[in-house]
Amino acid sequence: MSKNSSPQFIALIASLLAASLSSIGVGVFTLEVRATAANFVLVFAVCYFVFSYLLKEFIHDRIKLIYKNIYKFKTQGSKSYGAFKKNEADPIGAVSKEVVEWMIENRKEVNELKEQENFRREFLGNVSHELKTPIQTIQGYIHTLLDGALDDKNVNSLFLNKAAKSTDRLAELVTDLTSISALENRGLLKTEPIDLVKLTHDVFEMLEIRAKEKDISLKIAKQNPKEVLVEADKAKIHQVLVNLIVNAIKYGKVGGSIRVNFFDMDKNILTEIADDGEGIAEEHLPRLFERFYRTDAGRSRDQGGSGLGLAIVKHIIEAHNQTINVRSTIGIGSTFGFTLKKG
Repeated sequence: MSKNSSPQFIALIASLLAASLSSIGVGVFTLEVRATAANFVLVFAVCYFVFSYLLKEFIHDRIKLIYKNIYKFKTQGSKSYGAFKKNEADPIGAVSKEVVEWMIENRKEVNELKEQENFRREFLGNVSHELKTPIQTIQGYIHTLLDGALDDKNVNSLFLNKAAKSTDRLAELVTDLTSISALENRGLLKTEPIDLVKLTHDVFEMLEIRAKEKDISLKIAKQNPKEVLVEADKAKIHQVLVNLIVNAIKYGKVGGSIRVNFFDMDKNILTEIADDGEGIAEEHLPRLFERFYRTDAGRSRDQGGSGLGLAIVKHIIEAHNQTINVRSTIGIGSTFGFTLKKG
């Protein structure tokens, strides 16, 4: 008998066995064929009815209850799964399959929760570390001033300026954390047709002085059209361009250049921002958009910034249901590219 036999088939076999054994006993004692046949039919009918009822109803009801509990647990009250079918050919096999699927799904959920817990722990550690550095700096300068340096004209202005810079960094960090929280919790976008070429020129003008400090030229490649329309949130894409170009200026080489290109990708526009700086090692690329991830922690902090710029960029682009990527070669430079829907 196969493991997938139906309840009716099991009841039939069991009834045949019971009727045969009963008829053999009657035949041995009475030696009457008619009585034996009548006994066989009677016993078979009664056993088949009893076995079939027990298998289909008694066991079926309990299996159905198991199904309901599994569905309720899996969907948390959702009605997305269909009801258990009364004519299921192999109810026990079906329940076994559902239990295995539930176990696999449950294991995945447990693993995801563990990953989230590890991420949360790492994130809290990073936030604490990033906050601690400027706070300790501010605290050190203020206590030094209070201990008497305030009256020393040679150092009081210097210490106050350094404390002010640390305060600015602290404020920037809190602002960036607030921005990420807002993107995650609401993700509301005010989309409108915007011209990426004009928006890029606006960002160039805004960052012109910063780029000149390192003698870096900002330019849009000549082969690009004079107008590139996309459907996006203007303020947030402005923030994306600022963050990526500022990042390129920080790590670009002195006397180098930053180039912006636009490519037609059928329904989307691909924007690429390329620099000719020192480049990023390949092992760092998969984690580059993580919060507070730094390829060189000491050098990155010297360059300033909260360490959240690329994470914010990724959140904004994904809020537009688009993608962002990076490619880089040591000694040649890095290119960040993101897509937006055509306007």
